[in-house]
Amino acid sequence: MPHAKQPSHTTPDEGCGCPQSQLLSSQVSRRTLLAGAGALGALGAVLGAPSPSVATQLAFTSTAYTGDTIVILSLRGGFDGMSAVVPIGDPAYFAARPSIAIPSSRAIKLDTMFGLHPALAPLKPIWDARGLAVVHAVGQVNRTRSHFEAMTSMENAAPGSAMRSGWLDRMIGLSGPVSTFASASVGSATTPPSMMGPNPEVAIQTVDSFTLSGAGAADEQSRWTTALNALYGGAPAPLAIPAAATLAALSTMASLKASGYTPANGAFYPKGAVGDALRDLARLIKARIGLRAATIDVGNWDMHSGLGASDAGWMFRQLTELGQALAAFNRDLGTQMGDVTLVTLSEFGRRVAENGSGGLDHGHGNVAFVMGGGVRGGKVFGRWPGLAAGDLDNGDLAGTTDYRTILAEALERRSRVSSSTVFPLLGSERLEIFDGKA
Repeated sequence: MPHAKQPSHTTPDEGCGCPQSQLLSSQVSRRTLLAGAGALGALGAVLGAPSPSVATQLAFTSTAYTGDTIVILSLRGGFDGMSAVVPIGDPAYFAARPSIAIPSSRAIKLDTMFGLHPALAPLKPIWDARGLAVVHAVGQVNRTRSHFEAMTSMENAAPGSAMRSGWLDRMIGLSGPVSTFASASVGSATTPPSMMGPNPEVAIQTVDSFTLSGAGAADEQSRWTTALNALYGGAPAPLAIPAAATLAALSTMASLKASGYTPANGAFYPKGAVGDALRDLARLIKARIGLRAATIDVGNWDMHSGLGASDAGWMFRQLTELGQALAAFNRDLGTQMGDVTLVTLSEFGRRVAENGSGGLDHGHGNVAFVMGGGVRGGKVFGRWPGLAAGDLDNGDLAGTTDYRTILAEALERRSRVSSSTVFPLLGSERLEIFDGKA
């Protein structure tokens, strides 16, 4: 039986070789092998083991959802927030990182305490236009330094409860009847744990490669479509509905592919995992296919050694692509960015003090970027706890803002979705980052 095929695509990691990172990679690989059942209600898996609940979900059509498209850009591996948004006003930062600190003279000043890494210069105009905000000292209740445990906890986002679904799946379930494209993972052949649950989601490696396995050419896909429509046209609903949804999704993507794509407003995306994925995401948003939530996962942030300097090296290269890609996405969408909220997350931050290999080991507190038309930008939100010895959390930057607080406010004010079911047991405190959706 044919299935939705996504070619393999990997970004070379400089890698730490730490056991937790290797475990995470192996777990993700195993999930990829099972992705067919979750992405698209794929023909080969869903039709072979039909589920009435899945069929019912796929039967829904698009409704008048008027909230933002929520985009989660996950920086996998433990992003060092203090290299990206530098606490230049805290002298303990420079003392803790004698060889890898970003000099004050090189940082792009945001306020008296913080400056951007120079590689993120493309983001400064968005900051100045109040379309970008920063939340510093972000953490989660589960303060593990295990990649896999921290990622699992973050994507479940329901510590202390019995919920086992992903938080984005819960959000989609509250947003009204949904179509196949309501929730999508872009740039990957599998969906993340945040999308695990009863609601449909799509995994899109690239728009242009989205096709039936063994039916790459247009005439081959047409023959398969005709045959499958005939095969399942008179089948019971649990079989016919997923088949129709899958074929409709393939038709939609084929139409996008045939139309081609040129970014608007002179936007130029850098080549690489984050640039390619954000380019395709902009393409999907503009197509108005009912996208309510999207995820992009970008790895290679686990910098235990050789982090580099402010003008060269591993971190500089990673942040250069990240900054250019986010700026291109913002420029490309233009006024449509008013209906998009993008948040960057990472499973944990890094230690305050550098190690003997010119890198940083696993830590806790981190930074989140928040970008979109409803963002009250040009400001660093959150309480900075300080980096003096007595202010640290076991040698780490303390997490003074639960990351779910950011997401809850985004859902409440930009998606018009109640956050209490999505994030059970979370308090009511908010940072006032977002304007309400008009």
